Amino acid sequence: MRDALSALTEAAGILPVYTDQTGRERATTPDTARAVLAGMGIEVNTPADAIAHLEELQASAARRLLPTWRVVGAETPPALGLPAACAWELSLEDGTCVEGRGDALPTLSMGRHALRIGDDVTWLLAAPPALPLPPPGWGITLPLYGLRPPDRGGIGDYADLREAVAGLGRAGAGFVGINPIHAGFPTAPDAFSPYAPSHRRRLNVLHLPCTEDTAGRGDPLIDYPSSTLCRADHQAEAFAAASPDAAFETFRTEGGPELHRFALHQTLSEQYGAFWDRWPAALRDPETVESCSFAAAHPDRLRYHAWLQWRADRALRQVAKAADDAGMRHGLYLDLAVGTHPNGAETWAEPDQFAKNASLGAPPDAFAADGQVWGLSPFNPIALVDTGFAALAETLRCQFRYARLLRIDHILGFERAFWVPMAGGLPGAYVSMPREAMLAVTRIEAARAGATVVGEDLGNIPDGLQAAMAGSGLLGCRIVQFEHDKAGGFHPAKDYASATLAAFGTHDLPSFRGWRAGRDITVRADLDMIDADTAVTARADRTREVAAFDRAADGPPGDPATLDRFLGATGSRLVALQIEDLLEIEDQPNLPGTVHDYPNWRRRLPLGPDALASHPSVGAAARAMALSGRGDP
Repeated sequence: MRDALSALTEAAGILPVYTDQTGRERATTPDTARAVLAGMGIEVNTPADAIAHLEELQASAARRLLPTWRVVGAETPPALGLPAACAWELSLEDGTCVEGRGDALPTLSMGRHALRIGDDVTWLLAAPPALPLPPPGWGITLPLYGLRPPDRGGIGDYADLREAVAGLGRAGAGFVGINPIHAGFPTAPDAFSPYAPSHRRRLNVLHLPCTEDTAGRGDPLIDYPSSTLCRADHQAEAFAAASPDAAFETFRTEGGPELHRFALHQTLSEQYGAFWDRWPAALRDPETVESCSFAAAHPDRLRYHAWLQWRADRALRQVAKAADDAGMRHGLYLDLAVGTHPNGAETWAEPDQFAKNASLGAPPDAFAADGQVWGLSPFNPIALVDTGFAALAETLRCQFRYARLLRIDHILGFERAFWVPMAGGLPGAYVSMPREAMLAVTRIEAARAGATVVGEDLGNIPDGLQAAMAGSGLLGCRIVQFEHDKAGGFHPAKDYASATLAAFGTHDLPSFRGWRAGRDITVRADLDMIDADTAVTARADRTREVAAFDRAADGPPGDPATLDRFLGATGSRLVALQIEDLLEIEDQPNLPGTVHDYPNWRRRLPLGPDALASHPSVGAAARAMALSGRGDP
C-alpha cells in the first residue's frame, strides 16, 4: 500500500517532503497523506482504494487532449494544437456558446471560458500578461473597528471610515487600508477576528453606521458584546421603519441563490447558534427539505439579512465615492483573508469548495516547534479547478467593488498551502495549488477593476513565487522590521525592489515605538509565551537591531519623521504608513498565538476619524512623502 499511496499522494499534489524554516527536512507521513487526501474527497482506507484512485487519475490524464486549465492571452484566438477533426464546444463567460473543430477557436475576451471536448472540460483563462505597476504613492493603514475614541465609545463603522478617508485623502494619502470587512458572526460577538470570517463574499454588517452605539465609553478597549447588541437593535428598528425600495429589490434579485443561501444561514444562526456544525443534522446542508422548509417559514428574516447586505454595500460605495471625491488614486486598500471559518456561512453554502477536516496552518519553525494551526478552511484545489476557479474569482470581485488596491493575505497559498488534519494529532503537509491559474484569475479581476494587487509574501516563501508575482504585476511586501541581513545591518532604502509595497510592520508586529521599546518581548514574557532566558536574548538582539536601524535611517532616533523619510526613500512603488506609528502608539493591534490573553482587535485609537487628517504627524508624513516624489506637497 505504501507505494500506491505514495504515488497517489504525489498525483494529488501533496508534497512528499518539504523543508521547514529551521532547515529541517520533513516527510509527509502515510497517516497525514490519507487524512489530507480525505480532505480533498479522496478516501483511502485500504490498499485497493489507493490503487483504484491512482488508476482513475492516470486514466483521466491519458485520455485528455488538454489539461484541466490553460492560461491564454486575452483578445486573441488561442492556439491549443487540437487535431483538425476534434469537435469542441466553447461556453464563454458571458453565456455565449460556440461550436467548432480543430484549432479554429474564436478570439477570447478577458475572462474564464469552458472548452468541452467530449466529457472533458478545459478552462481557458484569458488574462492580460501582467497588471501595470502603479506610480509611486503612499497611504495610511488604520483599524476600522478602532475609529471611535474612548470618549465616544462603540465600534468604528463605515460612516466613520468615510469621514477618515475623506480627510486623509485631502491630506494627500493615496489610499486608506483596513483589515478584512468580510461577513462575521453576529450571533457570536466574541468571534470578531477579521481574519476568521464567516463568508468572504459577504460584508460585515457590524460596521453599518450607528450613532447610537456608545458601548464601552471611557474604555480604551472595545466591548464587542454590548456594541453588537446595540447595533442589532438599531438595525432591526431601521428595517421595520424602512419604506419599499426598488434599489434593494434589484440588489436582492441580482444576488440570486447565493444571497438567498447567505440570508438563510444568518436566519438559521439566530435560532441554532453561529456555527453550523452544532445545528441539527438536517439543517447542515442548504439543499435539504428541512432547510428549504425553514426558509419558506421565515421570509421576513431572510429579507432582513439581505437588506443588511444591501445597506453595507451602499455604505461602502459611499466610502469609495468619498475617496474619489478627495482625489485618492487607489481609495480603499482592502484585505482578503487567506481562509474562512470552518463552520461559517461560506463552508455551509459551498462545502465542496473547501477541504474537509483540515485547517490551514504553518510548518514548524524556531518559535512554534509543532507548527501552527490557524483554524481556517482552505480551498480544495480539485473543486477549485472543476468549477473554473469561480469561488476565487467571485471572492476577488467582491473586494474590487469598493477598492482599487487589494492585499491578498498569505499569498504563499497560491503556490502551496499547509494543511493540518484536525483529528488524530497528525502533522501537516503541503498541498500544491494551481499557481499560474490563480494568478491569471487575479489579473483578470484586477484588470476589470483597474486595481493593483499586493501579495503578502512573508514567511517560508516557495522558490519561484516572487518571480511569478512580479511577472504578473503583483506587488510584494517589504516589511522594514525584517529587512536586515544576518549580521544585523538594515538594507538601504533605495535597494527595496520596485514592485513592492513597503511598511514598517503589520498588524501582527510591534509598532515603531513598541518595537524600539521591546514592548512585544515584554508582553510575551508576561504571558509566559517565552521564558526568561529567551526574553533576555531577545532584548539584547532588539537593542542591536534598533541601533542598526538608526544608523540606516540617519535621522533623530525614535522620531516618527525619521521612519517616514526612510520609507519615502525606499525603491518600493507604494508605502503604507501605520496610524499606530504616526500617533506613537506602543501596543500592537494583534499578538499572534493569543486569543483571550491579549486584547486582539479591541484597541481604540485616541482620536476620532474627524481629527486624524489634522494631526501634526499626518501632515508631516504627507510632506515627507511629497518630498520623496510620492505626491503633491
